[in-house]
Amino acid sequence: MSTALAHRVAPLTEAAAPQLDVVVPVYNEQADLEPNVRRLYAYLTTHLPFTFRLTIADNASSDGTLSIARRLERSLPLVRAVHLDDKGRGRALRTVWGDSDADVLVYMDVDLSTGLTALLPLVAPLLSGHSDVAIGTRLARSSRVVRGTKRELISRCYNFILRVVLRSGFSDAQCGFKAIRADQAQRLLPLVEDTGWFFDTELLVLAARAGMRIHEVPVDWVDDLDSRVDIVATALADLKGVYRLRPRFARQLASFCLIGAASTLAYAALYLVFRAALPAQPANALALATTAVANTAANRRLTFGVRGSEGWLRHQTQGLVVFALGLAVTSGSLVLLHRFDPGASHRLELAVLIAASVAATLLRFVLFRGWLFPQRTRTTTARI
Repeated sequence: MSTALAHRVAPLTEAAAPQLDVVVPVYNEQADLEPNVRRLYAYLTTHLPFTFRLTIADNASSDGTLSIARRLERSLPLVRAVHLDDKGRGRALRTVWGDSDADVLVYMDVDLSTGLTALLPLVAPLLSGHSDVAIGTRLARSSRVVRGTKRELISRCYNFILRVVLRSGFSDAQCGFKAIRADQAQRLLPLVEDTGWFFDTELLVLAARAGMRIHEVPVDWVDDLDSRVDIVATALADLKGVYRLRPRFARQLASFCLIGAASTLAYAALYLVFRAALPAQPANALALATTAVANTAANRRLTFGVRGSEGWLRHQTQGLVVFALGLAVTSGSLVLLHRFDPGASHRLELAVLIAASVAATLLRFVLFRGWLFPQRTRTTTARI
């Protein structure tokens, strides 16, 4: 037995719990399980200066995965195998994490797509008490990622939706490389409803809402070309989970729409007044600018709950930038209308502008929520 391995085996008696429980959920992974677990085990015993347990969580595999997991449990002293009768990555993590006696609970995919050199930066801030939750991120500038365009686009769109709808401050919710302090996990696990792929996103959202410190580690990532994840089904399930966690979003959207409706009525009235004396484009710009200032002030206070004068000038300046984008949308609609119908009436112009204004309003909401008035969670980023 190597010195490094002996150092890690000796402290793991019945009275001494490991510092880390590294959990690998698996479902029908008989081809990859043994070589990847042995590779991970070798890395943990030679590179990690902490005591650990490596847990294979088999969730209802129908192939030879469980028998391979049992064989690894017998042959490697710090490996254990846990079997669940029901499928679900979230169910597997909840079960193993909930029963673990380790200080820090880790999760990683069996394909080992994430570079293992990120493991130490992932867990060290949790063991030191600096952070409560740690996640790998493939979207940091220093991350090196090899994956297809479709998966890259889906990942970025999904994380953008999380930022807009749930106001998340973390950058990559779906990376299969996360860790949490056990005491914080015991607080959160009873609150997480999802038992599938949305589990860790929900856990992160709840952690952020509880004010926990989320630590991000840029990772290297190489996509598993043999992945059997149903992207469409998983994406739909994730969107349902986002919808379920949306209560603040729904209230804000309702408030924003009410203020937007009032602003649209004011804009329409002002446009007709200004149009009587000005050409269409100046009338549109003046009406939109007049309502933009009032709209920003109303949303600042009523929709996003920002009180006081601090940041007011910055918010109005950013609001004017958003106004400029809205102006581009509405002015562009006028350009298109006059190209196809040079003699369009004022009422037709107004109808087209109202439709364009609705589109501009949706754009405004996204930018107001994600840029002007973000409520970010505290995150730190480590470099590897």
